Amino acid sequence: MRQIEARIFSGGMPVAALMEKVAGLITHWITAHYPHPNQHVGVLVGPGHNGGDALVVARELYFRGYTVAIYCPFANLKDLTAQHYAYCKSLSIPLVEDVASLRSCTVLVDGLFGFGLERSLTGDIAAAIDQINQWSRPIISIDLPSGLHTNTGAVLGTAIRATHTLCLGLWKQGLLQDQALDYAGRVELIDFDIPLADIRAVLEHSPAVQRITPEGAIARLPLTRPAATHKYKMGHVLLICGSRQYAGGALLTGLGARASGVGMLSIAVPQSLKAILTAQLPEALVMGCPESETGAIAELPPELDLSAYDAIACGPGLTKGARAVVHQVLNQNQAIVLDADGLNILANQGTLPTLQSRQAPIVITPHMGEFKRLFPDLVATAMSCHVTAVQSAAGQSGAVVLLKGARVAIADASGSVWINPDSTAALARGGSGDVLTGLLGGLWAQAIASPEPSPSILDIVAAGVWWHAQAGILAMQERTILGVDAYTLSQYLIPALHHAQPLGATLQ
Repeated sequence: MRQIEARIFSGGMPVAALMEKVAGLITHWITAHYPHPNQHVGVLVGPGHNGGDALVVARELYFRGYTVAIYCPFANLKDLTAQHYAYCKSLSIPLVEDVASLRSCTVLVDGLFGFGLERSLTGDIAAAIDQINQWSRPIISIDLPSGLHTNTGAVLGTAIRATHTLCLGLWKQGLLQDQALDYAGRVELIDFDIPLADIRAVLEHSPAVQRITPEGAIARLPLTRPAATHKYKMGHVLLICGSRQYAGGALLTGLGARASGVGMLSIAVPQSLKAILTAQLPEALVMGCPESETGAIAELPPELDLSAYDAIACGPGLTKGARAVVHQVLNQNQAIVLDADGLNILANQGTLPTLQSRQAPIVITPHMGEFKRLFPDLVATAMSCHVTAVQSAAGQSGAVVLLKGARVAIADASGSVWINPDSTAALARGGSGDVLTGLLGGLWAQAIASPEPSPSILDIVAAGVWWHAQAGILAMQERTILGVDAYTLSQYLIPALHHAQPLGATLQ
């Protein structure tokens, strides 16, 4: 962002003019969400241009009749910020020396620190932030909550717990990471018209890290199909999942695959589960497999030709007793989604087998615990930055790595990363990942079978992750956060598409 701003300023845009424009947009947002009268706004001012933005906001709110008070605990300010501070002082806007004086405010504006903060906050400023966080007031942070690392979202000593963050210009990577979620509140982008040429000059063709957007996800979903087609042209996915102990894993994976719209759905399960799956998924071709004494799949039927399928999703509910089956699948030259016990079987070998020699791509979908077992050398990286962790893991393994969490991060071996910015804690339920595995397998099979040029594997996975999260969000809105069990989640996949915007005429 600094490089882009430097290009804007070198092109002739005055710094002061851009500050006025940005602050005007922030002021408009505040007046729309917290209309006068009866609003008492406390403005926290830092020494840099983030503080300058906050001072312009304070001035504009004052001119609109708001009661405003300014807290600036810094003696040395950047020149432009110092000028705005002097002007606010000349207007007799109250300047308070003790942050406790802002306790009567109904709204706070956080302009202490913006992007680029590297050092931990300590001393009086840390104590002030901790005091503010105890007040339970709406806090609007400019660009980033003060105290968060721009890229990792890590808390640098302490940080403002904002209710809203108004991110300026371009999304900051730290706001999309799990550890920032308790501090950023609701995040909105304030677009101040950055020239596209400046963005492209700095980021070249596309940035390494991108947000999944509704428009991008919908464009990659198989929501239309030729009028003259049939089931064999719409993809055939094989699910290998379930055990006597975890029968539900097979069912939930099947429900996710069914919702994907895949033309043909086959499921390999232990023989004892065949009747259950057939009753719940009558359209699926369910194959009963020989099972071990513990109820795991002991082997796949000899007549099962794995090469006949466009994609294979393997792992949910298998247990580690299905080790031979997982290895057989990995030795096939098929597109694979590997999850749950499929990943645990890999991890139990002590070292992650290299998957780069595979001719066909593979997607692995670990949660944090599985990720640590698969990539023990990346544990510290994963704890500090999910983006760096998935990039490194994808580079090591050659797989597309989907790291589950509050904000899913997905990477391929080239270093490209997608982050899903919208999700819900309602998905923190057993079985929701099984639904995702089936959904991804079905989407991938359709893409492979399509005669049209298909999106990249990374794009397909990103679209599936977005869809899965949207189903969780819609289910939560209608059933509360407690009402989104994994079966219910699977039933909201199709309704979620009808609620997604913008769709236009996409759904037919």
